[in-house]
Amino acid sequence: MTFSVASIRKDFPMLAEKIKGQPLVYLDSAASAQKPIQVIEKEKEFLCHHYAAVHRGIHSLSSKATAMVENVRQQVADFIHAANAEEIVFVKGTTEGINLIANSYGRGFIKPGDNIIISQMEHHANIVPWHLLAGQIGFDIRILPIDHDGKLIFEQLDKLIDGRTRLLSFTHMSNVLGTVNPVKQIIAYARQCAEKKAAQLHILLDGAQSIMHQMIDVQDLDCDFYVFSGHKLYGPTGIGVLYGRKALLNALPPWQGGGAMIDKVCMTLAEHSKINISYEKVPWRFEAGTPNIVGIIGLGEALRYVNNIGYDQILAHETTLMQYANHRLSMVNSLRLYGSEERQGVIAFNLGDHHAYDVGSFLDNYAIAIRTGHHCALPLMDLYQVPAMCRASLAVYTTKEEIDILVEKLQHIEKLLG
Repeated sequence: MTFSVASIRKDFPMLAEKIKGQPLVYLDSAASAQKPIQVIEKEKEFLCHHYAAVHRGIHSLSSKATAMVENVRQQVADFIHAANAEEIVFVKGTTEGINLIANSYGRGFIKPGDNIIISQMEHHANIVPWHLLAGQIGFDIRILPIDHDGKLIFEQLDKLIDGRTRLLSFTHMSNVLGTVNPVKQIIAYARQCAEKKAAQLHILLDGAQSIMHQMIDVQDLDCDFYVFSGHKLYGPTGIGVLYGRKALLNALPPWQGGGAMIDKVCMTLAEHSKINISYEKVPWRFEAGTPNIVGIIGLGEALRYVNNIGYDQILAHETTLMQYANHRLSMVNSLRLYGSEERQGVIAFNLGDHHAYDVGSFLDNYAIAIRTGHHCALPLMDLYQVPAMCRASLAVYTTKEEIDILVEKLQHIEKLLG
């Protein structure tokens, strides 16, 4: 399709809303992107005409709903260039995907005395699960540092990786600084270091922020796991994806137990009762309970929407927009930007010595929606020695005019606050 941001904006009903009597300027897409009408209508159509519980149902509605869900699984595999659909596990989101790997891969592959590596720029979702597990198992967590421009010093992997390093888990793109890590280069270097140290290393990428901005090819990246959330990709909340190499998924035990992930359950009623259980094959052994059926259908439509626009056009629009934003924001005298000008998707800043919450509250009075706080990345706040940051984030529907409004209001707040 021919790219037109004006036409695209018409697909997003929320963008026509007014807040406090003023047109909404939505600059919080990194937290959760708005949904196009195509996704909204697809979910509505499914609920009105096709809804039924999936898997194992013999009646027509269940069979059709199951086929629709499994078609989306194949759609996701194609979208991220996985080898086959059985490498796609549906989860609630990136956070659950990382917790699944921590509790399945972590308990199966990481032993006391081993170590894993995460980076200094991680979201708490890629820190806390490993911290909890390390306390239970007794392995070390090593930190890959970043420089003051927000770039990973990945050459230090040669010092961090040793013969007992089991996992490197890091973000594809910083949710605070917008740093896009050269993940293919980093993964190749990590595997080279691991081979030299005779380490059985696997690699997990957090794609929560990168998935909406660029095309993903998990085979080309050579990662073992990749996780992302649907709601940041113009899809529904409560649905996400864990990709894992099939051979590796086959080696992992289930994390949660319940319905849908079972092959057989047998009970022996005797003096010493026994329960014997065998599990479904992958990916279904990791999908206990009734899935978010409507969310999966909506996710499929979101992928279709993005494909129809094309990542090349999305990237071109957002790159031009970011360059424009960097230039315009430089006109706000007391504004401090964090990270490198090569950032993508998000801009972290503070206005003078004013607290981010105060600036965000002022902007809200002008119907400008940004995110304020520590952005679930307290180690980054410590690095820059601030309690919080403002974060404006861009999307396919963001315009230069919205950037101009943000700059104008920041300059106005600057004068008001002194």
